[in-house]
Amino acid sequence: MEKERLNKYLASCGICSRREADRLIEKGRVLVNGEKAAMGMQVSDDDEITVNGRPVCGKNNKVVLAYYKPSGVTCTEKDRFAEKTIASQVKYPVRVTYAGRLDKDSEGLLLLSNDGDLIHAMMQGSAGHEKEYTVRVNREVTDEFVEKMQAGIYLSELDITTKPCKIRKTGRTTFQIILTQGVNRQIKRMVKELGYHVLFIKRVRVVNIQLGSLKPGQYRPLSAEERGELYRIVGV
Repeated sequence: MEKERLNKYLASCGICSRREADRLIEKGRVLVNGEKAAMGMQVSDDDEITVNGRPVCGKNNKVVLAYYKPSGVTCTEKDRFAEKTIASQVKYPVRVTYAGRLDKDSEGLLLLSNDGDLIHAMMQGSAGHEKEYTVRVNREVTDEFVEKMQAGIYLSELDITTKPCKIRKTGRTTFQIILTQGVNRQIKRMVKELGYHVLFIKRVRVVNIQLGSLKPGQYRPLSAEERGELYRIVGV
């Protein structure tokens, strides 16, 4: 098995940056095969590596989780003002991060992974990956509202017009919507332009992955079939 410098290896696994890896090594918080790591040492997937007592998943061992993010949890790595972050809520043996954001006050499906290529692909707003949401607003959803939403809305705050989307009324004040853009707070901005206000948003699908029966705060690894299809669709 080909070896490489420990700091580069940890960065490749999505643990931290090379500079941060060097700091962790200096503080004695990285162990290789049960021994404190040394600066500049060479490692491979054959070595047992832990950081802060947590095992490091090998570079070739990719993890993808479906997570039901509850409302109130912030998609951020470090934010001293955030009461709850993804890192504080998801206790998984391998360090994972979010592949695509979800607003703090929104809930639903979030994909978490240690695969940097997948994360990069999912964060590209121009890639056209489908994301499906259930939404409740403060007024009746009319036929005119549906027609304008699906045709695209001019967002005065950003000076852009959203792409056409799929939308279906599901109740007097509720609808399902499928977006293919990555505009920040897109649904809230769209309905605001039409004089509405969002009361509730839940993301129920990302590409081919469904929220399904997950409850708030729960997560599950993707099946091999789900993960293979996801990678195929996003081109990783």
